[in-house]
Amino acid sequence: MTTTIELKPTSEPLGQAQRAEILADPGFGRHFTDHMVMVKYTEGRGWHDAQLRPYGPIEVDPATAAVHYGQEIFEGLKAYRQQDGGIASFRPRANAARLNRSARRMGMPQLPEELFIGAIDALVKQDAAWVPDDPEKSLYLRPFMFATEIGLGVNRPAGEYLFMLIASPAGSYFSGGIKPVKVWLCEDFTRAAAGGTGEAKCAGNYAASFVAQAQAVAEGCDQVCWLDAVERSYVEEMGSNNVFFVYGSGDQARLLTPELSGSLLPGITRDSLLQAAADLGIPAAEGRITVEQWRADAASGAMSEAFGCGTAAVVTPIGSVKSKNDEFTVADGNPGPVTLRLREHLLGIQRGAVEDKHGWLHKIEA
Repeated sequence: MTTTIELKPTSEPLGQAQRAEILADPGFGRHFTDHMVMVKYTEGRGWHDAQLRPYGPIEVDPATAAVHYGQEIFEGLKAYRQQDGGIASFRPRANAARLNRSARRMGMPQLPEELFIGAIDALVKQDAAWVPDDPEKSLYLRPFMFATEIGLGVNRPAGEYLFMLIASPAGSYFSGGIKPVKVWLCEDFTRAAAGGTGEAKCAGNYAASFVAQAQAVAEGCDQVCWLDAVERSYVEEMGSNNVFFVYGSGDQARLLTPELSGSLLPGITRDSLLQAAADLGIPAAEGRITVEQWRADAASGAMSEAFGCGTAAVVTPIGSVKSKNDEFTVADGNPGPVTLRLREHLLGIQRGAVEDKHGWLHKIEA
């Protein structure tokens, strides 16, 4: 059954001058476009009442299920202005599939892929003027779903949900050049365990990480590096990034990234980089690496680079690592050539400057 998105655009969009001022320095997640998409779900009826409407507050009952029991999932992807002036989103079908994996884990209804894609097309087309022309900027898209049934019972998943899509112009993650980050090895807390919700992109995972992120900031670090929940020795991922390690250099360079263990989020940028590495002739493997091995390989020089990857920054070089007992640097602490090559290659595909061999770009007719 096809669900049509009813268009109810605002009669008072933000003026061109005000929008231009925002796009000159949008930051991340600070400003939002003129519209949003909302789709309701009712058990027994399915998805219905899909609308594109003016961006604004929504009203929820104090007994709304998501507020009390955390049935909320989300995604993050971007739309880019292409070199020919058009607009394309990057791998939206992969995000649709991951949203539905999260939904299954959280006992929530799955959203038809075509409705997910249709919502993105409708919103980006309506708010096309918000997609920056600057190749270092993009339009960040945030699809999310939460339980709206009213009641405090905890014996079953909710029977009513709301899917929404909002958009926010995003500036360059690295203002003034690409900067390596310092990461904090978190030993007091764990992010997730196999069989838990680590593979789901749900709100609770992020709420549980904030205390560790605050600890990292207090230690002068930029992000948390999570270890496995069982042995507390294997590197899993960073606060908002998957992690890659580079061994060797030049033609001998190879990549290693922690394998998906049931507790790691299967990053779409991570998956894209594994394919990009293959396209560039860089061997890449998924495996396990302990903190001790990371420390030893960085000290010996066997490990030449390390970086995180995710939607916001695409690729984030890791310069140094700090724990309760010590601190060590990866190579000379600066972004390495393999890191930069992969970043530029993937960004090139996203912007339409590099051939899209895998059909990752979804063009949007504005």
